[in-house]
Amino acid sequence: MSDQVISIIALVMIFAIATFSSVHLGVLALVAAFILGSTVVDESTDDLFSGFPGDLFVVLVGVTLLFGIAKSNGTVDWLVNAAVKAVRGRIALIPWVMFLVTAVLTAVGAVAPAAVGIVAPIGLGFAASYGISPVLMGLFIANGASAGGFSPIGVFGSITNNVVERNDLPGNPALLFTASFLFNVGLCVIIFLVFGGRQLLGRIATSGASGANGGSGGSGTKRGGGTGGRNGTAEAAGGTGGATSLKTETETKTAPGTETKTAPAPAPLRLDLPRALTLLGLLSLVAGALFFDLDVGLMALTITVVLSLVSPQSAKGAVDRCAWSTVLLVCGIVTYVSQMERIGTIDYLGERVADIQAPLLGALLICLIGAVVSAFASTTGMLGALIPLAVPFLLTGQVGAVGLITALAISASVVDASPFSTSGALITANTPTDQRELVFRRLMAWGLGIAVVGPLVTWCMFVVPGSL
Repeated sequence: MSDQVISIIALVMIFAIATFSSVHLGVLALVAAFILGSTVVDESTDDLFSGFPGDLFVVLVGVTLLFGIAKSNGTVDWLVNAAVKAVRGRIALIPWVMFLVTAVLTAVGAVAPAAVGIVAPIGLGFAASYGISPVLMGLFIANGASAGGFSPIGVFGSITNNVVERNDLPGNPALLFTASFLFNVGLCVIIFLVFGGRQLLGRIATSGASGANGGSGGSGTKRGGGTGGRNGTAEAAGGTGGATSLKTETETKTAPGTETKTAPAPAPLRLDLPRALTLLGLLSLVAGALFFDLDVGLMALTITVVLSLVSPQSAKGAVDRCAWSTVLLVCGIVTYVSQMERIGTIDYLGERVADIQAPLLGALLICLIGAVVSAFASTTGMLGALIPLAVPFLLTGQVGAVGLITALAISASVVDASPFSTSGALITANTPTDQRELVFRRLMAWGLGIAVVGPLVTWCMFVVPGSL
């Protein structure tokens, strides 16, 4: 058995073991690279670490550390509050607000599970209080994470663009981000129509309390746009325990045998100096990356240092919030794939795909593999592994590199709402108990369906025309 075949079998085993056990995928990849290098291909430790992506490590640590500060000092909560208040009680717009908030978070560097973990309790709390389908809300949040993730400074975008650059392939970061964002917006339009969004049109929230903190009471709604302005029935639903409160009224607490005490509601978040500086830092990161071609990771670390000096309180716990699990996962996978490149596995696989007499069929096969596997595994890990596997096939020139990479990236990310992925699992976990089983089944059906339909649609849009 050749070294190339052994490394392929090992890669399959890595994803299988990580999927069906609690062993970390990144650790498995590093251990596999060490064992393979020591027993099969006779590589030294220096050879092994030569494939460690130091530049990508800095990007991931820098942007997630900056995002940790933004969460710690309340900048993220302030953004969520401001966005929800901007819709002025229009219930049909709340899912779109959650989509945009999640997209902004991932676009400025938050890893998708972290963004979903922050927004899901808030969004599903609103869903419970205002009669919005939790499936609709959950899919909007998951798709928002995918939509923003491919920005040039997003985690998905950084991984994809870094792999493209490393392999000397033509890339178009702006097109990748735009295509992914618009594709997810289109999906959300379909989701809105299929999962009860039309019933929300014209409904206005009249309660002073939002559902962000789990909906402590009923939330009145009324129909807008009609004559007479008839009040709808009050809707009461338990929430899911969110992290942000938009209450402006007071809460009453009563204990048996004691007098009623009125406690003031939490003061609304204000744009204080640390939060304003954090927003300025995030905008500077975007401007530096887009207009001045500055290194994203080093810029993020620089902004983090400045914020830590100006407001030490904001930096407390930020390092703990850094997405170390994702950093380890991506760096482990890329290190293993680099070893596969050195021993010729990537060329071997590319030649097998290129042997398919129909190049378009080969491209579709790559997208389908990426979507199906990503529905059960890590999207970040798949992006680091599948794009290099497609490199030899792309170098034949039979299929446009930009088009296939765009189709592959979107196909591998739009399945993140599957309950077997982290984002889908977070959505399911934050759903009210009485609806959790239904949401799980709906998300599973959606995830498996989009794993087939997504690659077909992106293949038709970006690969078949042959212009990219």
